[in-house]
Amino acid sequence: MNGVTVRAQSLLEEARAAQAVVVGSGVRTREVAGSAELMERLALDPGRQLIAAQCSGTLILAKLGLLGSVPACTDLTTKPWVQAAGVEVLNQPFFASGNVATAGGCFASPYLAAWIIARAEGREAAEAALHYVAPVGEKEAYVANAFRYIAPYLPQN
Repeated sequence: MNGVTVRAQSLLEEARAAQAVVVGSGVRTREVAGSAELMERLALDPGRQLIAAQCSGTLILAKLGLLGSVPACTDLTTKPWVQAAGVEVLNQPFFASGNVATAGGCFASPYLAAWIIARAEGREAAEAALHYVAPVGEKEAYVANAFRYIAPYLPQN
């Protein structure tokens, strides 16, 4: 999209071994979701992996059966396709159930990153990462706002 070239650094099958997998968004997501050959190569396991999807990546999770009856977040363009796949789409930027999280809107991607970091390394590490990337003059408010959305989906200690 827009002339950006992405080169594969590993095979799709290698995602099976990852601790965390993020399924991004793109203009060809519907083609990917409709390709049995590509989808068969993705064997993700929410029982042992953190799995996150951004915007149209939610359609991939829906087609893989990883969302089931759990609602999800996606962008407005992808919303009807995710609904057609049998998934309720929420009007919010972030939602997680167990080890699977979804986000809707490009600016919601830091919520996915913070959720993964908080689950893997703890809340303090996630707060530090968000604080680092937040705009100057907005750092504390940015971190607080992000955690307003993700904290309800983090394990309570």
